[in-house]
Amino acid sequence: MRGADRAVGGGKRERTAQIDRVALAYTCHYIPKDTGSDTVEHFTPKSVNPALAYEWSNFRLVCGRLNGRKGDHQDVLDPASITASPFQIDFPSLQLKISENLNKDIIDLAESTIVRLKLNEERCIESRQEYVENYCNDIVSLAGLQRYAPFLYYELNRQDLSKDELRKIMSYSS
Repeated sequence: MRGADRAVGGGKRERTAQIDRVALAYTCHYIPKDTGSDTVEHFTPKSVNPALAYEWSNFRLVCGRLNGRKGDHQDVLDPASITASPFQIDFPSLQLKISENLNKDIIDLAESTIVRLKLNEERCIESRQEYVENYCNDIVSLAGLQRYAPFLYYELNRQDLSKDELRKIMSYSS
């Protein structure tokens, strides 16, 4: 095992799996392409707990815009710790909504996450809209959604929406 692998507590495969899981958790919100390059977020801010500054388990891959919005705030859901999404996509508005049947603490954090990170701002809605339009117009396949817009893919399946139903809801013609 190489020194870098030992330093972060695991092999390359284990680290890659963790990166993928965390990256997908944040990208599920369809952050627009013009939000800066990927950055490493210290989920627990270094200013709050400097001992976690180099802990692999505290790193999150996120775009520069979200990293800046989160800053040192601790009122945002940790994407690496959630097992089921506390969010839903409302069709046709494409706004993120809070899932039902969650405990109050999760609801409060989910609401705070949407507000703090501005996940329902116009740019985010437009980005979701682009994925939906491209899917409905056969530019992006369902497999493409699964890879590049995993939360949208998840919501289409959870809501049991076919492409034709989605076209109808979104007022697109085929």
